[in-house]
Amino acid sequence: MDKTKYQRHIRSRIGLYSIGLNTYWNQFNGLKDRIIGYNKFIEKEMGAECDMFNFGLVDSEDLARQAGEWFNQNNVDLIFCHAATYATSSTVLPIHSICKAKVVVLNLQPTAQINYQTATTGEWLAHCSSCVVPEIANVFRRNRIPFHMVSGLLGLHETPEISLTDEVTYHRAEAIDAWKQIKEWIKAGSVKRTLQNSRFGFLGNTYSGMLDMYSDFTQISGQTHSHLQILEMCDLAKHIESITELEIANKIIEIEDMFWISEDSPSDPIAKKPTKDQIRWSAIVAVAQEKLIEEYNLNGLAYYYHGTKESDYEKIQGGFIVGNSLLTSKGIPCSGEGDLKTLVAMKICDILGIGGSFSELVVIDYDYETILVGHDGPFHAEISNGKPILRGMGLYHGKQGTGVSVEAKVKTGPVTTLNITQTDDYKLKMIVCEAMSVDGPIMAIGNTQTPLKYDLHPDRLLEKWFNESPTHHFALAIGHHAELIKKVSILLDFDFIKL
Repeated sequence: MDKTKYQRHIRSRIGLYSIGLNTYWNQFNGLKDRIIGYNKFIEKEMGAECDMFNFGLVDSEDLARQAGEWFNQNNVDLIFCHAATYATSSTVLPIHSICKAKVVVLNLQPTAQINYQTATTGEWLAHCSSCVVPEIANVFRRNRIPFHMVSGLLGLHETPEISLTDEVTYHRAEAIDAWKQIKEWIKAGSVKRTLQNSRFGFLGNTYSGMLDMYSDFTQISGQTHSHLQILEMCDLAKHIESITELEIANKIIEIEDMFWISEDSPSDPIAKKPTKDQIRWSAIVAVAQEKLIEEYNLNGLAYYYHGTKESDYEKIQGGFIVGNSLLTSKGIPCSGEGDLKTLVAMKICDILGIGGSFSELVVIDYDYETILVGHDGPFHAEISNGKPILRGMGLYHGKQGTGVSVEAKVKTGPVTTLNITQTDDYKLKMIVCEAMSVDGPIMAIGNTQTPLKYDLHPDRLLEKWFNESPTHHFALAIGHHAELIKKVSILLDFDFIKL
């Protein structure tokens, strides 16, 4: 399977500038160049993760205005204000009055401890980054400019010649944590940039009666800055007519490479070994799904079609799950039952490289104190604990038709769930919870199922969760990423809650 065929994310465009007081430069020889050196170090450390737009040193109101215009011209997603030494806040405010990109103030001290015996005033000024930050915060708040902070050590690998103290701090926890936060902000910027260049397809309709999933297309387009393409089943069906035997054969190879073809379920009479005809039909539909994605240049797909009983369209939708699981694992997340909000959650997780598998609550295991989560598909195979299993379903519970579904677990270890729901004031809201995926028993019923262990008892956890009014679907991702996703919510202006 070609996993590089589709672009998974677009690099964020990050603005950077450092501040200082121009009165200092003639008073303290070498201080200006030293601060510029710190600025270049930050640029180098950030640059591998993003497209950098470093204005350099801002030490006057005129330069501040120029910087604001320059950041606007370069369409940055986020600006880092490096508090390198004391500077008047008048060198900061014009930038953010002109450019409305979110701002993060970097309070990064070069040394862990100043050399008290040898320190000069110029030496102290190179390390007094925190001195100006309260002033900046006050001015931002009074002007209703949202701002965020990262405090810690700069993380240099060598001490500048001019320094009178040890500035090698890259190994210190305070530097490691600060740079973890900075890189999370940069990743969050990539989510914003990718979403605003994304095209989501909506095929068919939302499952009738699932009112929590009904979505305002205009609202979602506006808040994610993405395009929504409305699709009909005939847009997909037309591709089936032109599929070649070679395309079918290659897709069957891809399916057999990614999935394990099961035998009959030992317990569930409707979950059987998929027949050759079922696998072939899933392959045909998968080829058509890929052609649909390419025709409309889609970056994700929400889909559901009920279908008149025994109609051609019912047969097509019966083959959806395998192909949409393949697409999900290639960076084109597919969200079943027409759940557009969960599609956005899955896309965010995929951009961040942490998976994002379509899930809902399955059952509580009170003996193990776990909650099983999953769905009949689609599944994100890149985060699977072993090869996902395909089962031939004699029926899809609650739906029309028959076909092949996916049974799998997510890898054991830390996981994060991400709901995106809609509030009563029409804002999108993220609900995040961190848990541990454990290797507990699951049912052989053709559904993905992952037992999750939380810090809270399942009852207490679910009470907190339900009180936030989630949709009943969510994206399941690997790793603990609540703080990273919180930064995404800030850049997207979504509400956020961590359970």
